[in-house]
Amino acid sequence: MLYNRREAGKLGLCALGLLTPIGFSQTAFSQSKPNSKWAGVQVGLNVPYNFGGRTMNAGEIVERCVRLGVNALELRSQPVEEFLGSPDKSVYSMPEQVTARKATADEISKWRAAVPMEKVHQCREKFEKAGIGIEIVKVDDIYVRTDEELDYFFRLAKTLGARAISCEISDPLDGTKRVGRFADKHQMMVAYHGHTKVTPAIWEETFTYAKFNGANVDLGHFVGGNKTSPVPFIKKHHDRITHVHVKDKTLGDKNVSFGMGDTPIKETLRLIRDNKWNIQATIEFEYPVPAGSDRMIEMAKCLEYCKSALLS
Repeated sequence: MLYNRREAGKLGLCALGLLTPIGFSQTAFSQSKPNSKWAGVQVGLNVPYNFGGRTMNAGEIVERCVRLGVNALELRSQPVEEFLGSPDKSVYSMPEQVTARKATADEISKWRAAVPMEKVHQCREKFEKAGIGIEIVKVDDIYVRTDEELDYFFRLAKTLGARAISCEISDPLDGTKRVGRFADKHQMMVAYHGHTKVTPAIWEETFTYAKFNGANVDLGHFVGGNKTSPVPFIKKHHDRITHVHVKDKTLGDKNVSFGMGDTPIKETLRLIRDNKWNIQATIEFEYPVPAGSDRMIEMAKCLEYCKSALLS
């Protein structure tokens, strides 16, 4: 059945019990713990990226995820470091928190070396008390980090309860050799994210560099770049894949709403379900927000699409 835009928006919200005459119900958000694990497949969100940027206060992230009923995340490191009191003003989401002087790379590195892991536990507890798990920690600019900082990010991720770090794949690939050594040292997967130029052969080369080198397969980028389905690659290398980014693209590399493109979202979700693989299906929101809608409404629809695919 086809729905017009208004009907589709209401469908997504009603499915989550959040629609009221004025929008989201403020009283409905905390009635129960969020749950976005369906038929054994954990569906999550890439945050705060899905909400429009790299930075956002941890409390607001929690609130929005509870609204949407999401209980698992790929969380960027910036909100965590804001919570921890980083001197790096680029991680702060509130203008009043940004100091006038920019901290140097050396100051930030020294701060990271001294961060108490007890404070990191407090950040983890903030999410866990709301029923939300941090499964993957996204680290930007990982290839310019010092050895000490790489150790810090792996300790940070482990303390947050994550099972993997994610980052962009390096070009050239030598960076994945170095990061892979730290992944092996800490016995923790590092998932390299692939854009349209990343082929299966590139990922397979990174796999040879380290036991804990893995992949974050972006379903949409794979289709838009390789002009074919990612399913065979996922079947072959499922033990190296920590999570897939769920988005819909056309073969012409255009972002579209779920179900309107050429990306095998349903097939991939059911493949993970039927094989009971520990692969998070992480929604990465990138299609244009339709007129009269907003990101929260659209993400509710994305979640409902995934839920429907897994339960049918």
